[in-house]
Amino acid sequence: MSHRPFPGRRSVLRGSLAASAALTLPTALGSAPAFALSGRPKAGWGVQTGDVTCDSGLVWVRSDRPARMIVETSATESFRNPRRWHGPLLGADTDFTGTTRLRGLPSGEQIHYRVRLADPDDPRRTGEPVTGTFRTASARRRDGVRFVWSGDLAGQGWGINPDFGGYTIYNAMAALDPDFFLCSGDNVYADGPIAASVALPDGSTWRNITTEEKSKVAETLTEFRGNFRYNLLDDNLKRFNAQVPSIIQWDDHEVTNNWYPGEILGDSRYTEKSVDVLAARARQAFSEYFPISTLRRPDGRVYRVVNHGPLLDVFVLDMRTYRNANSADDQTTDAQGILGAEQLNWLKRELSRSRAVWKVIASDMPLGLVVPDTGDGKPNIEAVAQGDPGAPLGRELQIAELLRFVKHRRITGTVWLTADVHYTSAQHYQPSRAAFTDFEPFWEFVSGPLNAGAFPANTLDHTFGPERVFVKAPTTANVSPAGGYQFFGEVDIDGHSGELTVRLREQDGTVLFTQVLQPGRVGQ
Repeated sequence: MSHRPFPGRRSVLRGSLAASAALTLPTALGSAPAFALSGRPKAGWGVQTGDVTCDSGLVWVRSDRPARMIVETSATESFRNPRRWHGPLLGADTDFTGTTRLRGLPSGEQIHYRVRLADPDDPRRTGEPVTGTFRTASARRRDGVRFVWSGDLAGQGWGINPDFGGYTIYNAMAALDPDFFLCSGDNVYADGPIAASVALPDGSTWRNITTEEKSKVAETLTEFRGNFRYNLLDDNLKRFNAQVPSIIQWDDHEVTNNWYPGEILGDSRYTEKSVDVLAARARQAFSEYFPISTLRRPDGRVYRVVNHGPLLDVFVLDMRTYRNANSADDQTTDAQGILGAEQLNWLKRELSRSRAVWKVIASDMPLGLVVPDTGDGKPNIEAVAQGDPGAPLGRELQIAELLRFVKHRRITGTVWLTADVHYTSAQHYQPSRAAFTDFEPFWEFVSGPLNAGAFPANTLDHTFGPERVFVKAPTTANVSPAGGYQFFGEVDIDGHSGELTVRLREQDGTVLFTQVLQPGRVGQ
């Protein structure tokens, strides 16, 4: 086995970082709200909705001071005869964020909502309402489903660049009027400081908006919270959040590069070396800044299934929290794997229960692409595949068990979507090409990044017989968003035929690759 040299996509910063305060935001915009504020509560970070189903959804907001969250919904923008929902009291314990669950909503309808923030001591004193809209999932198959997915935002030091228009990729995604957006992880780069400027290879300069919390790696809860707030400084993202619901999962950069439970960091940038301590702080900030249905459960887990009507169930995986330590990944037995035993059993159970035509498995890491972890100087493996094309080893054993289960339970319509590797591609997995053959063919589609460094394509591992049908990736490492190679994917399910069409798109929405899949097949 030969390994292609890999330049450390997940943590590298190319170019010289120049010190400049031109785009540094005032502390008041980047830090926790002050109590000594006059006037009425304000919601300057916009609104979000998440985990929307046929009859429910979650609405999120952040206040600039203690406030009571009040949500009103209506079938029209005029808000005649609104329905009112009394949400939580927003305070310092949640960084003044809050989520309100809306229940009993009509299926397949456009819901208009507005969030008011009320002074907890005087409910008559409310701030200006912040409005948003979303569609509930339809219980009618004929209505179809369309969604977009991607991942990897503000990575490798490429942040919000006002010269570039900020995160413009969100405008292209919004133009498709999707039912929801699936973010496949790396929503923030808590381990990636953002400098005011970065020198580009052509001699020009990339400028970043900067904040105090993004000036170093995140270690404290305050710093992790500041990483999530950073992206909400982008107007494109805030507009997108106000009109497109999200399904959010996490990967490594919400905490630190390539982390696993129990890891002790050797990175000199960190004074807190325990990854478990950092992950606990990051999880709290993550739960505060995204509307996710399971995070308020006693187990606080990220993995879940979001039911989106008769055509689609989305199975959101967590390949980070329950994994074993990164290693050579060549062990012949591996009960823990990358999912952990409990999550694997959950996934098998929920897949077998699903009656949806399509079962999208939202994976925060790819299956057959070799993603190395050389952070400690050893040739360890970060994802599933380790480059040995033979029988399953290490974490591949758990994936083989799942693929075998799908085949023998005759589970139809499984499609794998992922991001993580910072390019876009389509892989078809076929047992006739594989060392492990006890599975049915399936597709894995890769997209991203949203706004991060782009990297060359990873090596394929042929244990499960992947064929790279399409790929677009740069030939050099850490190409800035100004150099292109920013991607998202679209999934469109036809309500009449049941066909699922995947389109891999560039930053401006240009279609690069299209694949149409037929319903009713085991695997896919």
